[in-house]
Amino acid sequence: MVKLPYELWIGSRYAGLTRSKGRGKDRFVSFVAGSSMAGIALGVAALIVVLSVMTGFQVQVRDRMLSVLPHIQVYNPGVPATEAVDNWEELKTEALKNPEVTGASAFVAASGMLARQDNMKGVEIRGILPETEGDVSDLPKQMVQGELSSLMPGSFNMVLGSRAAAQLGVGLGDTLLVMSPQGSLNPSGFSPRMRQFTVSGIFASGHAEYDANLAFISVRDAAVLFRDSGIAGARLKIKDMIKAPEVANSLMTSLPPGYILRDWTYDNRTWFAAVKTEKRMMFLILALIVAVAAFNLLSSLVMSVKDKQSDIAILRTLGASPRSIAGIFLVQGSLIGILGTAIGVGLGCLIAYNIDVIVPFIENLLGTHFLDPGVYIINQLPSQVELDEVATVGITSLVLSLLATLYPSWRASRLQPAEVLRHD
Repeated sequence: MVKLPYELWIGSRYAGLTRSKGRGKDRFVSFVAGSSMAGIALGVAALIVVLSVMTGFQVQVRDRMLSVLPHIQVYNPGVPATEAVDNWEELKTEALKNPEVTGASAFVAASGMLARQDNMKGVEIRGILPETEGDVSDLPKQMVQGELSSLMPGSFNMVLGSRAAAQLGVGLGDTLLVMSPQGSLNPSGFSPRMRQFTVSGIFASGHAEYDANLAFISVRDAAVLFRDSGIAGARLKIKDMIKAPEVANSLMTSLPPGYILRDWTYDNRTWFAAVKTEKRMMFLILALIVAVAAFNLLSSLVMSVKDKQSDIAILRTLGASPRSIAGIFLVQGSLIGILGTAIGVGLGCLIAYNIDVIVPFIENLLGTHFLDPGVYIINQLPSQVELDEVATVGITSLVLSLLATLYPSWRASRLQPAEVLRHD
């Protein structure tokens, strides 16, 4: 049978991990130590849950964005939209030479105004090729009414986002007036270019902003309507969306001069930078909860040293060295910190992995909905546990707990047995 060092046995007993019939004061010190452990566990769990929710939010919004938006757009602003649409196959051929590019489709992008009776709404209008749109986005899978194939050249059909359709009060078969910001000057003033379109489909991406502000038409119809005010070219999809800036830079060298490549990180970099900063600040703020719990651990260890002065004096009289006395209280504090961190990591991961069940249960219990899709980009609380973040939280908690044990352990090792026994 392996005999444990007495520092470990006594330290675990002081931490309340071994059964002992102590005095009321002993039980109070153990209660304070248990409270410190619970505080560390709750702080670690809260930090893991919040970071997981913020990571899940960032990932889900990014994925929903890219289910509609392209990974990379290639266009030449000096070329009219009609000409760019005619020559987009050349861009496709050149882009597909890059092994990272998996799909390409033609596009025309412009801003316009939709009018239905007394309702008017500004939207982003995208001209697309229905037969190749599935190669660069999930739009064909997001159709809730109608078919994307209805966007044939010359049909002047339109696919609207579900929220935009609701705001304008239109459904399948209804007509809309589309106004282009470009027009002509005449004796009566400026006249915008207008065309009547028929709603032939409705899509729902799950991203409230895009469902309310996007409309799709045939790429040929868009090229005619926005021939001088829109941009046109090719939309590209790549294997790894995270590598979009690198792939865009490599494609730049192989394309003729005049072309511009914009990846998804460029258009949304402000939003993602804000989320990243918010996440970092949230980590620092919530880490203070763990710091407060570590301070409580320090307080409980100081109380334990004060309460165990007689035990320390007896151990020193029996030959224990100051280092052994310090080791006992280091073991006590470390065990509390390790167990508190382990419980917190387990509890935090359990909540984070099951938040899709816990949050709806609470919503049903309270009769409310936490994320209103009219206010927030998403309508469900997401969560994604990142192991590196869990490790960072765990290590931070352990370091703070270890630092909290140093001063009480040092004070215990400095106690003189003669002074203690004289006053007992």
